[in-house]
Amino acid sequence: MVTGVLVMVSGWFWFSPEELDQAPQVTFRITDGRQISLQKLQGRPVLVTFWATSCPGCIREMPHLVALYDEFSGKGLEIIGVAMSYDPPSHVMKMIENRQIPYPVSLDPDGTIAQSFNNVMLTPNSFLIAPDGTIVKHKVGEMDMESLRKQINTLLSQKQLATSNRPLVTNSS
Repeated sequence: MVTGVLVMVSGWFWFSPEELDQAPQVTFRITDGRQISLQKLQGRPVLVTFWATSCPGCIREMPHLVALYDEFSGKGLEIIGVAMSYDPPSHVMKMIENRQIPYPVSLDPDGTIAQSFNNVMLTPNSFLIAPDGTIVKHKVGEMDMESLRKQINTLLSQKQLATSNRPLVTNSS
């Protein structure tokens, strides 16, 4: 049984369901027709962020997410936006175009992805996933981008360290 608490303090909502330790094994249906499996992204940090076109906080956060993607995608970070099930696809597509969102955005028409992440209902709602698949940060509401940037840098440096410790040549003979 999943239990949770919803608290409103000075206009801010805090929802604390039982936390996920490991990222769920989901496949995102991207608006460009691709499918991206979270399992296949293991080995790199991933930020999954749930948003809605009607969410002011989500819209305020988008330019910062674009900047993070521009800064870190070449170093191994993946960002995947997930549009809430109640968002009409045409609104989502218009938002992607108007905001020039470069990272993949998934439609979740039946709410399956939101359900997999402990039934996400509030936006923005973000999950930072370490290269080993553990969820290292879960934030409901707008993120502290400087803190997030530092955490991403740490995950990327750990990923590089792990990669540099692998043998360059494998000899099976």
